[in-house]
Amino acid sequence: MQDNLFKVLFVGDVVGRPGRNALKRSLEAIKKRENILFTIANCENASGGFGITYSAVDEIFSSGVDFITLGNHTWDKREAENFIGEVKNVIRPANFSPLAPGKGYSIIEKNNISLGVISLIGRVFMDNYENPFLIGEKVINEVRQKTSNIIIDFHAEATSEKKALGYFFDGKVSAVLGTHTHVQTADECILRNGTAYITDVGMTGPYDSIIGNNIEDVLTRFLKGLPRRLEVATKDVRIAYVVLTIDKNTGKTFEIRRYIEKIEGV
Repeated sequence: MQDNLFKVLFVGDVVGRPGRNALKRSLEAIKKRENILFTIANCENASGGFGITYSAVDEIFSSGVDFITLGNHTWDKREAENFIGEVKNVIRPANFSPLAPGKGYSIIEKNNISLGVISLIGRVFMDNYENPFLIGEKVINEVRQKTSNIIIDFHAEATSEKKALGYFFDGKVSAVLGTHTHVQTADECILRNGTAYITDVGMTGPYDSIIGNNIEDVLTRFLKGLPRRLEVATKDVRIAYVVLTIDKNTGKTFEIRRYIEKIEGV
């Protein structure tokens, strides 16, 4: 690889214990094969399918993840309120209430290369969050004072909102990577000003499921309208991710590749 290029691995929504086990089983091999410098994972569903606990954070970091991003399930585990502002490199969406605990971005450094990671959440079909375009622009301007290498995890439902944010920040960040829907999209590309984009990176967890949840539980909700606690499914575990190749001098992305790999024995 050229001296000015480095690689980032971004793992799509990690769901429950099967998703965490997939990281433990596969991450180091992927990082070695792809010559990865930084590894980021969206982990808002990492504990029981909804939210994240401190023990899960520790387990995920031990698996080889450098940076954890979150989303609309950030607060589903009450204990997150206590540790999210204290644990380095765990971030919640920057356009949450400014009074919420934690930060919406952070910067990490390895091998004299700095990488800024920003979390944003969408509003279409979601909730009444602050405007991700305006808040994102403010945060990007702050991060760019320290590095031009910037990854945005845009946790959003609507394809149009994700695509619009990608074009709005094209040339200002290295990548805009969509999460939340748990379904990997086939639209990865480099936008005209050098920003990598994909509508959704996909899900890391059980694929014999309905977006990670037990099929029968979800069908009961849809067919009978009855409340059901959604349990994480267990079969056909896979890891979904993208690999970015970034120019450290310009912050522009040279290549984006997407993958879904089946994890045997999980």
